[in-house]
Amino acid sequence: MRVAHTLVAALLAIALVVAPLVAPPFWITLLNYIGLYSIVALGLVLLTGVAGQTSFGQAAFVGFGAYTTAYLSINYPPLSPWLNLAVGVALTMAASLGLGFITLRMKGHYLPLATIAWGTSLYYLFGNLEFLGGHTGIAGIAALSLFGLELRNERYFYYVIWAIALFGLWATRNLLDSRPGRAVRALKGGLEMVESFGVDAGRLKIVVFVYAAVLACVAGWLYAHLQRFINPTPFGIPQGIEYLFMAVVGGAGSVWGAVVGATLITLLKQVLQDLLPKLLGRDGNFEIVVFGILMIFLLQRTREGVWPWLARLLPQRPTPVVAPAQPLPRHGRTPHAGALLTVDRARKEFGGLVAVSDLSFDIRNGEILALIGPNGAGKSTMFNLISGALPLTRGTISFNGIPIGGLQPYEIARLGIARTFQHVKLITAMSVLDNVALGAYLRGNAGVGRAAARLDRAEDCARQATPRRDCARACRGPLAAIARRARRGLALSRKAGTCHAAAEPPRQWDDGASGRARHGLRHGTLRPARGHGFRRKARRGAPRGYPVKSPGARGVPGWRVTQARADDTMHAYAFSKAAATTGRARRLAVTNEPSVPVRKAHVRTA
Repeated sequence: MRVAHTLVAALLAIALVVAPLVAPPFWITLLNYIGLYSIVALGLVLLTGVAGQTSFGQAAFVGFGAYTTAYLSINYPPLSPWLNLAVGVALTMAASLGLGFITLRMKGHYLPLATIAWGTSLYYLFGNLEFLGGHTGIAGIAALSLFGLELRNERYFYYVIWAIALFGLWATRNLLDSRPGRAVRALKGGLEMVESFGVDAGRLKIVVFVYAAVLACVAGWLYAHLQRFINPTPFGIPQGIEYLFMAVVGGAGSVWGAVVGATLITLLKQVLQDLLPKLLGRDGNFEIVVFGILMIFLLQRTREGVWPWLARLLPQRPTPVVAPAQPLPRHGRTPHAGALLTVDRARKEFGGLVAVSDLSFDIRNGEILALIGPNGAGKSTMFNLISGALPLTRGTISFNGIPIGGLQPYEIARLGIARTFQHVKLITAMSVLDNVALGAYLRGNAGVGRAAARLDRAEDCARQATPRRDCARACRGPLAAIARRARRGLALSRKAGTCHAAAEPPRQWDDGASGRARHGLRHGTLRPARGHGFRRKARRGAPRGYPVKSPGARGVPGWRVTQARADDTMHAYAFSKAAATTGRARRLAVTNEPSVPVRKAHVRTA
């Protein structure tokens, strides 16, 4: 399989190199445009397909790169076109940063509508500024030169375009397989989940937006020096929609989808423009009608794009092996005096509905506390208040003496509080290993630049060492292959990485343990709750079970739990006896202490 994959890659590389030497000029022009469109679509794959932020205005950023180099080439001839590129990238980054701060705060249909608004505005701005040539445009742009050779011939320019396109594919692929890349891929799973790992989701979305804008700017710079003439027409909303079509049709979840989509749509439009007038015997824009019908049919048959369908026909790439590395060091523990987490008269109101009514409790170091109450009592709301997912209406919450009631979820996670969710939130498009490694986000500091240049491999291998050991059989496979019962265990294992990220080991809140503890309480062995896995092992007393030790008669408070594993990957669970009689102990505070007391706190409806 490895030989077949290498052979296919080698044949494609040879074809890419030989094509301009044997192809006629018309096809070289098409290949140049396919390369330019691939660079823009690549940014949309990352922004829309991976991060889930739809944008119709990428053509405007192509205009930034084209108009910057055109204006500087005409008015400041001594400046090198390569210096013009740096100026264009700087202007594009500044513009996209400002637009991102405004636009990416919106959700739902407001986001694409906002991108249409500023894309249209920038199109008319390019056409109405006299120093940019108005709608007439700018002609006489200097030719691009490389090592003293002017690239006036499209055959030479072809290699520059595709070298930059392949470099962009390589950098984007590296980025997605890295610490910030996993966080980007998790954005579509919901901000609440990704911020619980300490990820500043708002900042990350802006970074992705700027990254996609820079790729579009580079494509515009290449376009201006290839054509040596520009006007506003290629930078309007229709072209922006076409770029988005390329990303979606090719496969918005894969970097190679950008190339496939750009190739397919460019060739299809050209064939229809040549064929339809001959078939119908008259000129007209009939290709737009047929093109639309074909796109609808294509998206109906291959909703994930063409590339995933093609990838199944090609030899499968061997699963990459994570290089051996030492696990990340564990932090030391310092005893805390007094209460670690304090909730004082916390109140949450939704209009006239009181979800949490002046609830007060505290958790001491090394203690497990179960919040018990009927459905609708406000247990989940209390967890959301502690983790920062919801703001307090009144009251205070402090962790280790620091008020956290007004902090963002990612800020609270960085202080040392991790949480899981009642409904397991895992990213099905990511492998098991990537899902677990996402929990170690705070254990590294590699940014987008280092990740794209593949300078973070040593740090990333260390981050994956522990989950690779703990999930040895399944960690390289897709999450869809993992049974439902094992997914809760994966979610908890992922949170263990977050727990090791703080300067002090944090306390983990589990918003998903069910009342299945009743059997364990009655028979002396505490089984993991539904979805946690290991049920069969716990039943027959395997070492990974979680034995519950009672200091006295059944029903007496003071249950204790002993952790069976020493590596902190899985956390022990404890339920008070009240779980079997009072209600479902679905909300737990969990620590990784080897032996901890258990208390209960009732949550009553207002």
